Amino acid sequence: MVRVSGLASGMDIDQIVSDLMKAERMPIDKMKKQKQTLEWQRDDYRSMNLLLSDFNNLAFNMTLQSSYSSKTVSSADETKVKAAATSSAGNASYTLSNVTMATAAQTISTSIDSSMDPTKSLWSQRGSMDSSVWTEKTVEQAAITLSADTSTVKLAKGAVSAVNQNTGTLNSISVTTDGTSKAYTVRIGTAAGIINSNEVFINEDTGEMTFGTTLTSGSTIEAFSYQQNVLNFSMTTYDSTGKATGNIQDGGSTPFEFDGSTSLNTLLTQISNSKVGISAFFDEGTNKVVMTRKDTGNLSSVDSPDGSNMVFSGAFLTTGFLQLAGNAKGTDAKFTLNGLETTRKSNTFTTGGVTYTLQNNFTGDVRVNVSNDTQKVFDTIKDFVTKYNELIEKINGKITEERDRNYQPLTDQEREKLTDKQAEQWDDKAKSGLLKGDTILSSGLNQMRSNWYASVSGVSGAFSQLTDIGISTSANYSDRGKLVIEGDGTKLKEAIEKDPQSVMDLFMKSGSTTSEKGIVRRLRDTITQTVSKVEQRAGRSTWTSEQFLLGRNLKSVNSQITSFESRLTQVEDRYYRQFTAMEKAIQNANAQSAQLSQYFS
Repeated sequence: MVRVSGLASGMDIDQIVSDLMKAERMPIDKMKKQKQTLEWQRDDYRSMNLLLSDFNNLAFNMTLQSSYSSKTVSSADETKVKAAATSSAGNASYTLSNVTMATAAQTISTSIDSSMDPTKSLWSQRGSMDSSVWTEKTVEQAAITLSADTSTVKLAKGAVSAVNQNTGTLNSISVTTDGTSKAYTVRIGTAAGIINSNEVFINEDTGEMTFGTTLTSGSTIEAFSYQQNVLNFSMTTYDSTGKATGNIQDGGSTPFEFDGSTSLNTLLTQISNSKVGISAFFDEGTNKVVMTRKDTGNLSSVDSPDGSNMVFSGAFLTTGFLQLAGNAKGTDAKFTLNGLETTRKSNTFTTGGVTYTLQNNFTGDVRVNVSNDTQKVFDTIKDFVTKYNELIEKINGKITEERDRNYQPLTDQEREKLTDKQAEQWDDKAKSGLLKGDTILSSGLNQMRSNWYASVSGVSGAFSQLTDIGISTSANYSDRGKLVIEGDGTKLKEAIEKDPQSVMDLFMKSGSTTSEKGIVRRLRDTITQTVSKVEQRAGRSTWTSEQFLLGRNLKSVNSQITSFESRLTQVEDRYYRQFTAMEKAIQNANAQSAQLSQYFS
């Protein structure tokens, strides 16, 4: 609303009303500051919950056996044998000797015609292979409506040998233009030559149709069928149990179909990428195709009379072109482990929780030692203690931070008078101490300290409390319960080396009561309870205001602000009405004065 006032009185009515409204706005400014304080306090609570939740996730990892049972493995000669161990492996020494590595089955084709180009379509080079490798397949071509004038249209497939072979309209394709149909005689070949106006030439290699006349936009090439030449063959491979790896409906084999426009390189790549488990490639130096099982070992069917690892079906793979041998066999790895002669299908195998990877054949001995990885377990526990100390330092910082009541949240008018830097510094001071002495967080910290130091009952080993393994509370009171690892960690390392099971139980033991639970499980229980209590006060970002205390308080303050702003609007309007009445009165008085003065002039 634009108001024009003060013309009669000469007074700055807008400034007067603004000054009067400052006093009227004092209660609402106080409400807005209260709202901002509640929002800051809510955000502080949520930041504490985020810290607690992140630590809880770390604590979950400390409830896993792998955190305390790490193993270190050393091989006397990693050029011959590499090894790794799981946490379930026992501490022991193993000796491998007389190692013969497993090999993969492999078969190589006969030499292919030197004129064969592996990058060009196989159909275009069909003279280099027996005709028995090809199978005709009928492709139903749907009607094609042209969107532009053209004389060429490409079929989806190449390797075309006939059109409408099964329809009785052999060698003819119809095109309808503006309701009039015209038949085009089909010629199929590799060179078009001169194409008459009533002909359509189909390149048998690419499947491109070229009409003798230009077909106009909107014309429809009516549906027809054509014969496409394809390669059909199948391969069968077996897993370590002797079961065929292909489709059940195909008798365990893996079928392949390629249209004639496929190149040899593309065909071999698709075989390599299939689930048949064979790596295939063409060697330009020898003009031979090599097929190798991806898995090592003698992998044959349990019912196979000759033990072949790869079975080929189809003239393309066998008698008609590649002439691949079907009796290829891989060999199993043979070795002696701690005096026991044994075999494996793969050069990587696991026994007793230790995974061995054979690198070379050898006849001598290679010793593999498995022991506890004390340093890794120590580092895991040390990192957990460090993260705990960081957590309680941040929470203690919040609940002991002093509240500076000289700095209240800024109003919009106050913020406009400050620079951005000044406003930021003011906000930092105004946000301080909002969680000072908070009972929820204080109680949570006290309970966590108790979780660390109370003995764990029912532990079968030598250690039942934290001090037994060299972890204690800092003697510095200002550290407020931080943990310290005594000395250089020697006592903790000795405990891990001496009785790793007892150390693990001390941290992660399960139990029905708090005293029976390990330290980490107690901490997780306490954190879960603390997070829940904080959420009841400060909620989550996805919660509605009604679901937590500060949200309900904020909703109430917002309601008061809305109501008071409506009242302020009424007060401001009243002030303007009063001053408007005054202006009118002054204006009337001036008019009367001017009229009287006329009588005396």
